[in-house]
Amino acid sequence: MKPPTALPPDTDQPAWRAQRDALRRLHGEVLDEPVPPSLLAAAEQVAARQALHARWMRWGGIAASLLAAFGIGWLSHLEWQTQRSEPALAVAPAAREFVRAAAVAHAVYAPEKRHPVEVAAAEQQHLVQWLSKRLDRPLKVPDLSAQGYALVGGRLLPGSEGARAQFMFERGDGERLTLYIGSLDRETQKAASAPAGETAFRYSAEGPVPSFYWIDQGFGYALAGALPRETLLGLADAVYRQL
Repeated sequence: MKPPTALPPDTDQPAWRAQRDALRRLHGEVLDEPVPPSLLAAAEQVAARQALHARWMRWGGIAASLLAAFGIGWLSHLEWQTQRSEPALAVAPAAREFVRAAAVAHAVYAPEKRHPVEVAAAEQQHLVQWLSKRLDRPLKVPDLSAQGYALVGGRLLPGSEGARAQFMFERGDGERLTLYIGSLDRETQKAASAPAGETAFRYSAEGPVPSFYWIDQGFGYALAGALPRETLLGLADAVYRQL
């Protein structure tokens, strides 16, 4: 490709030089005039906006970095909290066995018409003394009459850590509720117990019927029944407050 021909300098072109001088003479007074204040103000405003924009861009980059760091830290915190707050059912097989045994015992004995319990509510004092002795722990039967349930009685049941007890309650329409009590091994006690001042209610849908269970001073308690979750929780709270 042929390179473009360079234009000769104006010093070598008298006509161009004459035209330039004529233009300078025509507008010479304008070239010598000071810059109008309005133009100076406009130029200063533009410069200020450009400087502000540059500062915002710098601070925006810093803020974005801080936000990203905070977000990563918060997500890590949530993940750690989730791992710390996993239900005991996920870390203590004995607790799973306990809750499932409570549900199975309810399913086995709650439908019974003639022999739902070993000792009837008419012998409540004997029932409590007998089961307290077998579980080696003073037991108490909660009063659920305010919730519409009356004591039917109770029975002794076997468990992986020794004897367990079941108290049965019945509503006027025949709906039954059972409270299952028994000792748990030390590992499960430590994993499932709530911090001081908290009620470690945990919901379980494993087994034939749902239940709420909690751990208190080495003993597990599971309230089981074919009831809505919120209803069962209210009953579990009433039982816990009395025990």
